[in-house]
Amino acid sequence: MWDTEVKRVSAVKRDYLARLAKEGKRPDGREADEYRPIKIEKNVIKNAEGSARVKIGDTMVLAGIKLEIGEPYPDSPNEGAMSTSAELPPLASPEFEYGPPTPSAIELARVVDRGIRESKYIKLDKLCIEEGKEVWIVFIDLHVLDYDGNLFDACSLAASAALQNAIIPNERHDIGKNESLPVGSPPVSCTFVKYEDFIVVDPCLEEDAIAQARFTVALDENGDIRAMQKGLSGSFTVDEIKNNINRAKIHAKNIRKLLEE
Repeated sequence: MWDTEVKRVSAVKRDYLARLAKEGKRPDGREADEYRPIKIEKNVIKNAEGSARVKIGDTMVLAGIKLEIGEPYPDSPNEGAMSTSAELPPLASPEFEYGPPTPSAIELARVVDRGIRESKYIKLDKLCIEEGKEVWIVFIDLHVLDYDGNLFDACSLAASAALQNAIIPNERHDIGKNESLPVGSPPVSCTFVKYEDFIVVDPCLEEDAIAQARFTVALDENGDIRAMQKGLSGSFTVDEIKNNINRAKIHAKNIRKLLEE
């Protein structure tokens, strides 16, 4: 997705965006360090253990959480497990196609998974039913409903919001009363792209399409880095990376307030 879209941008459009970038302007009129409006709705799927719908501008993502009982990993017999998947259906963009997960969908799921896992957002040690035999496995399913740029932040935010209100379905398996999924403070991810030596946060569809380099960083509640991902074939300088991280720390605080509402 990310690489093929670059080829589908017309030369006229590319030249127009390049001229704007040289003037420090963006196609939708935002400042380089400005997010689009963010909206979070929780508990939107009745039959899921947890769910959330997130909009960043016109990008919309639905996250659903399901919990099933399974066997623990041999190296963590007293801990639960988690699995993250992402769906990029044609409904969300003409660039998406039916079929098995694409490399873009796999990368998207891995970036979200890593941020949650490395921040220890889910208390996996509290999901053990019987050591070495049965644990709860948390499945995070991400469905893109409308793609207008920056799926990484939208999917990460949707997953975090859905996990916040997830329930362990003990009653379904006759092992006690339902209880809240044990979670801590959620990670918040911020994504930057670079094109024509212009670096912007929260890229819109056009900026995603012509981006030469992408950088996503997930931060915990203290502003500490929990995960990073560099994407596309372009590069960032060390100073640019440091600047992106400092900008992300400010954005993450504001986004975290939306999650806590």
